[in-house]
Amino acid sequence: MTVDVLIPVYRPGRKFAGLLAMLEKQTVLPRKILVVNTEQAYWNESGFEGVRGLEVRHITKEEFDHGATRNLLMSLSDADVCLCMTDDAVPADGRLIENLLAGFEKKGPKGEEVIAVYARQLADRDCGEAERFTRAFNYPEESRIKTKADIETLGIKAFFASIVCCAYRRDLFLRQGGFTPRTIFNEDMIFAAGALKAGYAVCYAADARVIHSHNYGCMQQLRRNFDLGVSQADHPEVFDGVPSEGEGIRLVKATAAHLAGTGHLLQIPGLAVKSAFKYAGYRLGKAYGRLPGGLVMKLTMNKNYWRNGK
Repeated sequence: MTVDVLIPVYRPGRKFAGLLAMLEKQTVLPRKILVVNTEQAYWNESGFEGVRGLEVRHITKEEFDHGATRNLLMSLSDADVCLCMTDDAVPADGRLIENLLAGFEKKGPKGEEVIAVYARQLADRDCGEAERFTRAFNYPEESRIKTKADIETLGIKAFFASIVCCAYRRDLFLRQGGFTPRTIFNEDMIFAAGALKAGYAVCYAADARVIHSHNYGCMQQLRRNFDLGVSQADHPEVFDGVPSEGEGIRLVKATAAHLAGTGHLLQIPGLAVKSAFKYAGYRLGKAYGRLPGGLVMKLTMNKNYWRNGK
């Protein structure tokens, strides 16, 4: 299988440089590294000279969209497999691509073909204990195949296939129509939901690992979850019937138990406050249609989504 890596980039920094360096150390080397960079002024042309297979296209901030920009990247490739990554996800070792490709050799319990394989995310060294546990909670040590039959038991987690690092069989991806072209968030889950319902399988490859985590503050979490709520409100065909509140509560309880059991009791109040901000953002996002436009612009992380004619 030929592999191209597709990366939307904005203000590339140290982690992006680390990502490119690790791609050159893979046991299976990508044929091309296709980058769509938002705002040419933020791209250091001399900083990435000599990177094998690197091709860059520049767009404006107004042109960026989570779904449409990744569809653009897909259109620039003719590889068998397209590995979508974010610019802050760094391969943990040299076998990331090799282990992702192995996922396509698997089948669902009824012979379902694997359309996408996503990687395990590990916390970075600067990560707080609660976020470190969240990574382990959402990305466990065991790999698994998910199919339509798992929606009833897994709920919204069945659609989980993080585009932070997710490989797609390009022919099947295009057959499914690609990503929804206008999305504020969750383009990966929306696509995975449609793929499962169409009879494909999604593979979680725990041995394919990237280092990726965030140390968001309360307002950052609120804005992120506001956009998450907006995406769910905009796509009831995907998210109605699989509410995410229960999974969020389960995570908070598990995180509190972990903090208590590992001697981090003083972090539990902070967890409670941050969780309240997350939930408030999510509920506000779900109800965005009843909010004044000015408030929506203050709450969202993706202002151009609204400026471009939501």
